Amino acid sequence: MSKSSKKPVVVYGASGYTGRLVCEYLREYGIPFIAAGRSKEKLDAAMQANVPGIETADFEVVEVAHTTEALTALFRGASVVLNTVGPFARFGPEVVQACLAAKCHYTDTTGEQDWLITLDQEYGERFANAGLLLSPGLAQMYTTGEIAAQLCLETPGLDTLDIAVFWGGSPTIASTQTILVNAATSKAFYLQQDQYVEWQPDAGLYHLSIPGQHEAALALPWGGTSHPVWFRRDPRVANVKVLGGVFNKPLMLGVPQIVAAALEATKDLAPDARYEALAKTAAGVMNTMPPRENPRINKSVDSVHASGPLGRAHCVIYGNCNYKQTGLLQAHAAMSLLQQAPLRAGFASGCQAFGHRELLGVLRSFGLVQPPVITVHA
Repeated sequence: MSKSSKKPVVVYGASGYTGRLVCEYLREYGIPFIAAGRSKEKLDAAMQANVPGIETADFEVVEVAHTTEALTALFRGASVVLNTVGPFARFGPEVVQACLAAKCHYTDTTGEQDWLITLDQEYGERFANAGLLLSPGLAQMYTTGEIAAQLCLETPGLDTLDIAVFWGGSPTIASTQTILVNAATSKAFYLQQDQYVEWQPDAGLYHLSIPGQHEAALALPWGGTSHPVWFRRDPRVANVKVLGGVFNKPLMLGVPQIVAAALEATKDLAPDARYEALAKTAAGVMNTMPPRENPRINKSVDSVHASGPLGRAHCVIYGNCNYKQTGLLQAHAAMSLLQQAPLRAGFASGCQAFGHRELLGVLRSFGLVQPPVITVHA
């Protein structure tokens, strides 16, 4: 099947919470797509019941086995693959390898730092040589904060980023599973003088001052997140620390206990058995899809303090519906890649690939974020 006769975008994991939103925004952009996953029954049900206006979309549903060979055959003839199937360190390699074989751009929604480091080290150069984009972590929890950081860095002489990401709501089923598995199998790092430094694993919850509220918020490193990896090769930046959480304090108070108990219960198991046990624990914590986001409830705050020897800048982006932000960012990436080459091929963040002011404009145009509040002392 030629590029011209095949739908140009594949949403892999389209039946999941985030995948549905990606499909919704592809419909709004008028982009034909393939909704792919491991169960045609789940895909059909998700498209018909959970994607508003799906009857006006140009799409097809395809069931595919999770193997490099099967995914390569599916991707061949398309141009862009938007991957929402996590945990990505476990399920991502086959998708990335298939994208490289089928000559497709790749994006995903991950926050798994170990997966980003793997992509950077093992696949970045290969994608760059092929003229393809490899952009993991294109999502509200990472990209919107990166936009704020990039706005701060428009002021020269700032080399340290202190990033806080907060949102209102609950993690999805897949996000809960990723949090537990990632905590059990990988270390979390921040960036200090261009080197990865491990977060203290037993430090517990951090108390942060969040713009716009008097009450201190509770935060965690969330596996280190994407930002230290993205900025590691940015000559302007030497230090990056990221903390984040949900506004729901009882939920935040419970996370360290749940993670610690799960790790203790599974510490002696073989890797596959440990993954299955952790997945079962995650299902016990969150086994139903969260409701569709409500902008009055599902708010987001991305705050970045940037500093240097003789200057400071602070940027806050208030928004809502973090999963909708993710769906829109993914769809916009596809739209852009179908029309022109990214600003950078190979391993690149959303801002590095498409421009931070471009992505900010997209979020603003769909009513998902307020104008950034920027304060500069330099």
